[in-house]
Parts: sequence; C-alpha cells; structure tokens
Amino acid sequence: MESARIIATVARIVRDVGIAEEIAQDALVAALEQWRRDGVPDRPGAWLTATAKHRAVDLVRRRETYARKLAEVGRNLPEESYDPEPSGPGDIDDDVLRLVFTTCHPVLSAEARAALTLRLVGGLRTDEIARAFLVPEATVAARITRAKRALAKAGVAFEVPYGEDRAARLGSVLEVVYLVFNEGYAATAGDDLLRPGLCEDALRLARGLAALMPGESEVHGLAALLELQASRTLARTGPDGRPVLLAEQDRRRWNRLLVRRGYAALARAWGSPRTESGGGRAYGPYALQAAIAACHARARSYEETDWTTIAGLYGRLMELAPSPVVELNRAVAVSMAEGPAAALPIVDALAAEPALERYHLLPSVRGDLLARLGRTEEARAEFARAAELTRNERERTLLRGRERKSADGTA
Repeated sequence: MESARIIATVARIVRDVGIAEEIAQDALVAALEQWRRDGVPDRPGAWLTATAKHRAVDLVRRRETYARKLAEVGRNLPEESYDPEPSGPGDIDDDVLRLVFTTCHPVLSAEARAALTLRLVGGLRTDEIARAFLVPEATVAARITRAKRALAKAGVAFEVPYGEDRAARLGSVLEVVYLVFNEGYAATAGDDLLRPGLCEDALRLARGLAALMPGESEVHGLAALLELQASRTLARTGPDGRPVLLAEQDRRRWNRLLVRRGYAALARAWGSPRTESGGGRAYGPYALQAAIAACHARARSYEETDWTTIAGLYGRLMELAPSPVVELNRAVAVSMAEGPAAALPIVDALAAEPALERYHLLPSVRGDLLARLGRTEEARAEFARAAELTRNERERTLLRGRERKSADGTA
C-alpha cells in the first residue's frame, strides 16, 4: 500500500527510479525484521518513508557528487515527514504524480512506460501487468528492466514537465492510471475480486490530473469513467465476497456521490475545448467509456438500461481506439440490444485473436450467449474453459457455478 509513495519520495532524492525501488524494498525488509521484534509503529507508513529516506541520503553521501546532491536534499531531513519543493501554479504538489510523469518519459517506448509505471506506482506484479496488456510475463519483465536502465542512462529529471513535453506524456499517464484502476476493480489473481486500495490510488491520481489540466477533455473523461465505475464497488460483491453480476446488483448500494461526481466530470469532458492531442472537440476513448458508464448509472434497473445507445457508443469507440476487448464489450451490448444470435458471430470472430487466447472473459461471454440460445452443453464447455483460464478464485467459483447450472439446464 505504501510502496508507490516511498518510491516517489526516494526518487526525488536519488533521481533514479530503479535505485528508488531497491531502497524502498530494503525499507520493507527492515520493517519485517524490526517490527517483529519491536512491534508495528503507530504510523507504519511514516516509519517506512523515513527509513527509506535515510538510506537514500546515505547513498547520496557515498557518491562522488556528495556535496552537490546533499545541498539539493538538505542536511537535516525530518524524521517522519517530507516538505515538498515549492510548487508553481502549473506544478503538481504530489510525489506520486511526479513519479507517474517521470516513468512516462518519451525516452521509453509506450509499452515500457506503462509497464514501469504500473510496477512502481500501482505495485502490480509482472504477471498482473502481463494480463493487463495480454502479453507474456517474460515480455513485461524485460520491458521493466530495460526501462529502468534507459531512464538512468538518459538522466531523466524527477519533475513534472510543462507545455509540449507534458502533452507528449499525457496519453501514457492516462493509460497507466486507467490500468491501475482496472487491476483494483477486477483483480488478476488471488482470493478477492477487488483491490480497493488500487482503485482509490487511481481515483486520487485522476482527480489530481483533472485539477492540473482543466482544459483537457480526456483527463476529465478518465476522471468521469473512474468515478462512475467506482460507484458500483460496494454492490459488486456479496457479504461473503462472491462476485455479483451487473444484472443482479442492488443499485441502491451504488454510491450516488461518486455518480454525481462522474456526471460532473463527464460534463466537463464534453465541454473542454481540447483533447490530449491539442485538437478540437473530438471526444476521446475515455470520455466515450465514461458515457457508457453513465448510461448504466442512469438506468434505475438492469432491464431499463439503454443497450442500443451503449452498443452505438462501443461502435464509436471501436472506430477511435479499436481493440479485441472493446469489440468483446460491444458484442455484449449488441446481445442485449438485438439478442444473443446477433452477437455470437462477433464473439466467434474474436476467437482467432492471439491477444485473447488466454483471456477468460472471451469464453465467459460466449458461454453466456450460448446459454441464452439454449445450447447448454456448449455453454457448459465455455464456462469450464473460462474457469480454467482465470486466476482469481472468486471469478473461478462464479464460473464453476455457471458451468454446473449449464449442465443442469438452469443457466
């Protein structure tokens, strides 16, 4: 939970995200050793940060550039707090946001930026990042290693860029915040469906970006999307932690404050004069996804959902940012608007997509369509395959249950 903040704080001292991550890990190891003996401190996050900062300062002192670096960080760092550098009107007074912009530097490829930021800011493991990008785990590990080396070699400053430099990094920053939220909203693996801490971190980052860049449509679009998605969190699991499908959710448990915040952010996205590319009023992929989420939020029940509008919005999204996952989501909307028979060919066409080969939601969606068409044996096989592919125990239990219902003819 504290990893991103510790890494961000240390990175401002050592000016190297790779070394900052190592020092943060050292601090966590020290905590495992000392807390077992002395007990957990009242402010564990402050203890970890202070320990990491002291180790960072010790490292700086050992460097040949001791005098210059020590002058930058100050001789007497506080024990449990850190006073940020003075902020200008366009700056971000948040170490974690600075870390995001640093790891999204153009010296890295787009894939490397996202992977490194998810690792350092989101605290995601390489297998979780691989799932987000639908690529092999070894590929992600190599990207992260190369990215750290590239940043160190280029001497990238730990700062928030301005003007064109900021615009050049914005797309990667928004993508990373979105992926961090997604991992919190639907965990790749483990015993829990949700990782609320990641959702909260992503929301905070999105709100900070919206305050920093009020004229950027897509920044508000992302904030709107995350607010609206987060509003459903309490309804997405039952008392025992089991997943609750959208059709079965108690909408009275949806957080109306977050829904209103989402509506307001979406209105700002529609009204903002700029996109992330600096062009005119061309609505970007995040604003379109937020509009889809707003359709769900406005429906008083699942049956009242405007699936025709949602299918149309997914069609626009496919034109703007085509991907197999977007097409799969469009198929779900089409199935609700026009029936499962209209959607099944769309899903079948996705079976040849290499990126979806190990994506459990593809057979899950296909199983649902087949069940609605009365093809129960085929549906059972699809749910069984989906259960094998997922690494989240809660999702696996849900899919096994649907497999059994299909075998009984009750799905």
